[in-house]
Amino acid sequence: MEHLPPPSLSFLCDMELTVEGAHLPGNTPIGNRRIIRVSGGALRGDQLNADVIPGGDDWITVREDGTIIQDVRILLKTGEGDLIMMTYRGIRTGEPETLQRLDNNELVDPGDYYFRTSPIFETASIKYDWLNRRIFVSRGIRLPGKVNYSIYTVD
Repeated sequence: MEHLPPPSLSFLCDMELTVEGAHLPGNTPIGNRRIIRVSGGALRGDQLNADVIPGGDDWITVREDGTIIQDVRILLKTGEGDLIMMTYRGIRTGEPETLQRLDNNELVDPGDYYFRTSPIFETASIKYDWLNRRIFVSRGIRLPGKVNYSIYTVD
């Protein structure tokens, strides 16, 4: 069987999220849980510019090996006033010492750990309807007090 060529990626935007300190519900039957409030941020790119409306959350599950599984929901507002809902699931993993440094809010080289997400956008906006009909991926970096992502459209 012949396989198709791999998809390509096109840059959509950079996103920076500011976050509050973690709420720590602790170990539940699902895993060690953390909930982090998203206090603001912005997306900037040629096709998409929006601000993050404060109040979204990142519901994190920490696996026994320290790997973090993200479940994030945020609301975006464009300069024209269009609202865009954004959700993403992601994974951040690496060597235990590296993950501990990230947990300590230290600056760590993004090449030292794996941090990827799969954003999904939902909007009633006619202008941004194309976001409803595409697949996206991103690469992230954890910085003290914030998180940055570069988001790409899968072509």
